[in-house]
Amino acid sequence: MKIAIDAMGGDHAPKEVVLGVMKAIETFTDLSVTLVGDEKQIQPLLRSSDRIQIIHTDEVIEATDEPVKAVRRKKNSSMVLMAKEVSEKRADACISAGNTGALMTAGLFVVGRIEGIDRPALAPTLPTISGDGFLFLDVGANADAKPEHLLQYAIMGSIYAEKVRGIKKPRVGLLNVGTEEKKGNELAREAFRLISNEDLHFVGNVEARDLLNGVADVVVTDGFTGNVTLKTIEGTALSVFSMLKTALHSSVTSKLAAAVLKPKLVGIKNTMDYSEYGGASLFGLKAPVIKAHGSSNANAVFHAIRQTREMLQKQVTETITSAVQTKTEESNEERGE
Repeated sequence: MKIAIDAMGGDHAPKEVVLGVMKAIETFTDLSVTLVGDEKQIQPLLRSSDRIQIIHTDEVIEATDEPVKAVRRKKNSSMVLMAKEVSEKRADACISAGNTGALMTAGLFVVGRIEGIDRPALAPTLPTISGDGFLFLDVGANADAKPEHLLQYAIMGSIYAEKVRGIKKPRVGLLNVGTEEKKGNELAREAFRLISNEDLHFVGNVEARDLLNGVADVVVTDGFTGNVTLKTIEGTALSVFSMLKTALHSSVTSKLAAAVLKPKLVGIKNTMDYSEYGGASLFGLKAPVIKAHGSSNANAVFHAIRQTREMLQKQVTETITSAVQTKTEESNEERGE
């Protein structure tokens, strides 16, 4: 299998991207990679391998670029050329740690949307206290959503959790302001009804305060709510670790305590480390498109590649496509078409 990777995307590109790729090539013997970016910067970082190809370009979509305009105007950018490798069947999937909006645009207009999926969803796997993690979608692909979109997110998320994460009958939850069936706005109430009628292990409404306790394996919401929730979780985690660090270095006594507690604290940090879970998948596209975190180091890039490889091996996109087609046919039969 071949994965195309935007070598220039992210805060630490191309060094950390290349290091992550080298680790993946050494680990997965069935993998080949196309790195898209400035060859002069990439080449000195590489160890020779016949499974790594470079497509040279010195055009890059910056984090500050307006997504749609950038994709249209910077047709030779590393991100757009990466997506073209997939659309033109020279690669099976693609990964970038660059501009999120631009990657979503490239995914939608270059890679293409699965017929029957109205809106793709951006879905990271977030850590839980138990270490199992949960899939959270949508976290920003679509600020406005309809109930039908949340139903599609639930179906796609459940397929991914079962196929890639190996969870039998994944628990699907709907993010809401309370657990009662009639809670929330019109979107949430109608989405609850639709998901309830689907053949899914639907556990009902779940509250934001319970997410890290592992209340569900898949949690769905609209992109606006999901993005706010995601950034709140990230900000809270960073603040808590910062406060702990300050407290444990405030005196000689606390420094001694920190030395004793260090193994436990490292364990907690590792449990909550997003990089171990890979990147955020753009579900609903014709091939796997993975958004790695903008600050990804080599380890995060490696796990994004691992995640993408597993999606290809388990044929997640094909399974989602088949499920959507079946649902469309059933709906047409019900309408007598």
